[in-house]
Amino acid sequence: MSCSGANLEEDRYNLVAHDHYERVPHYRNLSDAGEQALLDRHLNRATDTCIPEEEAIRRIEEAIVALWQRAGETGEARFPHEYFFKLLRSGVLEKHCQIDPKDSWLVAAAEKNLPMVVPGWEDSTTGNIFAARVITSEVERSVMKGGIDYVIALADWYASEGGEHGFGFFQVGGGIAGGFPICVVPMLEQNLGRSTPKWSYFCQLSDSTTSYGSYSGAVPNEKITRGKLAVDTPRFIIESDASIVVPWCSPTCSTGRPPGWAPLPPTVRDASPRNVKGHPFPCLRRGIGAICSWHRRESPSTFRKPAACGPAYWRGVA
Repeated sequence: MSCSGANLEEDRYNLVAHDHYERVPHYRNLSDAGEQALLDRHLNRATDTCIPEEEAIRRIEEAIVALWQRAGETGEARFPHEYFFKLLRSGVLEKHCQIDPKDSWLVAAAEKNLPMVVPGWEDSTTGNIFAARVITSEVERSVMKGGIDYVIALADWYASEGGEHGFGFFQVGGGIAGGFPICVVPMLEQNLGRSTPKWSYFCQLSDSTTSYGSYSGAVPNEKITRGKLAVDTPRFIIESDASIVVPWCSPTCSTGRPPGWAPLPPTVRDASPRNVKGHPFPCLRRGIGAICSWHRRESPSTFRKPAACGPAYWRGVA
């Protein structure tokens, strides 16, 4: 799984501060004074959802800084997501949980020790906190692995686990969370000279439009020219709201059929999926062509949106 630093931390914030989040359904009509009023109340707006600074960010900050400091004392170095996994496994947040941990994708990822990359983590709130603590000498810079380390780890994972067909690529939104991991294939082939299978399937779910120089809105066939996809790679774009479409797609990321879902003929017949159970957004193996092979018996209006609802919750996941 590849996700932005914001997506990684916002799931954790929601876990401990859900009851303090505020919705702003008419955010497009906010005046500058209205935005300032939210700041004065320490509410950080992301589209239609406001994250409470004190209850979410500061509560996590104290616990995560303590982990970084202990790592400095023992000479450890970890990836950003590994510190988040360790924090969740430690149990220190349990007394603060305001949603069922089963509704947290980050908790599920920690339980399965899901392979992850978090490109550009440094520009997230937690990344800013880490930089600030390094500046004040409260935390050692050496305890945090960075972007190049992620590239190397991803290359090793793709080469060892990809097999003959490589992996399928299901991208929600755009930006660095998608652009970062998809480059591992041309890097292995062009820069290391290793024969490497292309990404065997590509599906992008986005509301970004095609424009000159836009990566998020680029049509999939452009990736053929970069050595990321092959001419015969199945590739699709779903132009829609991810908060509506992803819940429809995610059930096929598990190995078993979820209750209340019935099979439909696969839209693309391919090798049997070998997917990771319980995680809504992994980079899936060949076989993701059956991603639309389930439908909900109830009407779409019965879908329960995630605990951290709103478009911001789905930003930057591949």
